[in-house]
Amino acid sequence: MQNAASSAMLVAGWHRMSYAFNNQSLMSQVLENQIRKLHHCCWKCSHTRKVHRLWYWLNPTPQCCSLNKAVLHGPYVKAIHDHAYYWPHFTGIPAPADEDVMVFTLSKLTGHAGTRFGWALIKDEAVYQRMSTYVKLNCLGISRDAQLRAYKLLKVVMEGSGREIFEFGHATMKNRWEKLSSALSVSKRFSIQDIAPQYCTFFQTVRAASPAYAWLRCEREEDKDCYRALKKAGIIGREGTLFGTASSYVRLSLIKTQDDFDLLLHQIKS
Repeated sequence: MQNAASSAMLVAGWHRMSYAFNNQSLMSQVLENQIRKLHHCCWKCSHTRKVHRLWYWLNPTPQCCSLNKAVLHGPYVKAIHDHAYYWPHFTGIPAPADEDVMVFTLSKLTGHAGTRFGWALIKDEAVYQRMSTYVKLNCLGISRDAQLRAYKLLKVVMEGSGREIFEFGHATMKNRWEKLSSALSVSKRFSIQDIAPQYCTFFQTVRAASPAYAWLRCEREEDKDCYRALKKAGIIGREGTLFGTASSYVRLSLIKTQDDFDLLLHQIKS
């Protein structure tokens, strides 16, 4: 909203009608350049010049936003790392992302979930070529309109030092987490997860928690179905059972509008 004019776009009705760009590529080169610039800003990551790239036609499924390790290991194993939330908004960045296959999404970087745009960074060229062929055969690449909007948004994000959106995002999420934690600290009925402070290479300091979601637990036996207990109070989250945990947990989103968060906090206090 602070950059409404510079992030807006107007496309003529005859523009971008074909599947491919003028060079017959399904990927916008200027958009790729912006994505590489973004990663360099975030992690000062020299390996982004060596990896192969691929636009990804769907957003990764949201998970619990904690930093996890691969479960399977071996010479033929290539884990897919969901880095949807691996941004300074939500977590400390302990080190540059440097995995075999990493997927990212615009929806958690800027909030533009409806654009349905994401990308992957892939080290192995053979894997890249197979994934690229799959995307081409399945859907002939990603929407050119989505690519144009993503480019426009990332261009605004990277203006100046490129840090402003991350500083704004972290400050907003940190403030929300502190308010929610304070409200629940006096409750014996509900609790949320503990998140230890973590050193962040982006901010170059130990930073407080600023997660995208709160894992709320109902402590009373009569509130064993935590989702139902909260819904009676006008609070709608996602059942813990959807994420493989007990029904006594509910995941609350902290990344909606400020009005939504203020209403959530009011209902929690009530």
